[in-house]
Amino acid sequence: MPDSSPPAHRRAYTTPSGSARALAARCESRVNEIARLMARDAFERLPGYAELPDEVKDVEIAATVRNGLRLFLRRVREPQGRPGDYGLFRERAAQRAEEGMPLHTLLRSHSAALYVLWQALRDEATAEESDALIELVDFLLRGHEAVIGAVTETYVAEQAALSAEHREHRRSLVRGLLDGSTPPRRAYDELGLEGPCLVVHVHLPREGGPEDTTVADRRRARRVQAVVDRVLGPASVSLLSADGGHVLVPGMSGDKDGIRACEELCAPLRQACGTGVRLSAVDAAGAPEVPAAARTAAEVVRVARACGRPAGFHSLHDVLLEYHLSRRNESSDRIAALLDPLQDRPDLVDTLRAHLEHRQDRRATARHLGLHPNTVDNRLARITELTGLDVGSPHGNALALTALLLRGSPTGEGGHEPTGA
Repeated sequence: MPDSSPPAHRRAYTTPSGSARALAARCESRVNEIARLMARDAFERLPGYAELPDEVKDVEIAATVRNGLRLFLRRVREPQGRPGDYGLFRERAAQRAEEGMPLHTLLRSHSAALYVLWQALRDEATAEESDALIELVDFLLRGHEAVIGAVTETYVAEQAALSAEHREHRRSLVRGLLDGSTPPRRAYDELGLEGPCLVVHVHLPREGGPEDTTVADRRRARRVQAVVDRVLGPASVSLLSADGGHVLVPGMSGDKDGIRACEELCAPLRQACGTGVRLSAVDAAGAPEVPAAARTAAEVVRVARACGRPAGFHSLHDVLLEYHLSRRNESSDRIAALLDPLQDRPDLVDTLRAHLEHRQDRRATARHLGLHPNTVDNRLARITELTGLDVGSPHGNALALTALLLRGSPTGEGGHEPTGA
């Protein structure tokens, strides 16, 4: 493993005196003995050490201990150090992180080794070598600081990499489960799910516009994930981005239409991402039903947006008629095209959507849009003039609503791009 120790780890310490070097040299013949004391006696008292495989204790840890002893003795002779001095410590720290050894146990092993080496130097020193012993202990402690720094840095970096790899693996499993590219049962098992679950779709507003940066998106996604983890607990699994996504919540099949889960999520998500948050949830009886439940939940949110429903929680029951009208068939393209003349008039589209949502109440529509009722009347008249739809009649209203819903459907299904959505 490359040695990327900070410059402080390679600084040239003051060269020990001749008597200090002589004292250290007398310990060189005892390297194997001291290593055994460390690996078998001092380390055995550390929590979890006894459970390690013999190969790790007798080969890897013993080799690291001998390397550390020889490094100390060489640095007494050559205080300037060499590139790669801490390479083996870093390699072993990465291995211990991968194996799951706690960092405190790893650091305590280095401190225990330090104490054993101090004992060996103390036992070797004569009464006349007290100054040399103090000099070596000072040198030893400064070297220990560098070793601990290299070990901790590597361990933390390796754990971060492993954690990121684990998160991405889980995200890929959820992605594969939702899009059908991974067998549902396999994905379910690897995610630790079983039985029924609630599939929640989260839609987040893009209030910042196209200038939002990648960094801002990452921060936003982390905020969303933190809210979901806090509210729905560690058992939930998710595939979320800055725009929203899906969350699978096991053990909530009794939550009718996901009302409780979505209500609990809505307020903190609004605080984190703005008032335009939309949520929907659908029950899935098991792994095979999850993809369809996810599609339905996402479609409920899309329909609610397309027909102008206020942001918040939407259930399928809330948009039953609109959901039905938005299903595509051979007439869909012609109906959607009825609103083509409004393509460059988002103000008219917004007025039409608000007029339908407020049950054709011109005053309620005007209040919602912040307009005078006469302005609403003028806009509705202009819509009729451009499209030929009589939005004052039940038939015209039904056609206009259906056209709005179909134009808001995914373009991959043959629909139009959303107009003024």
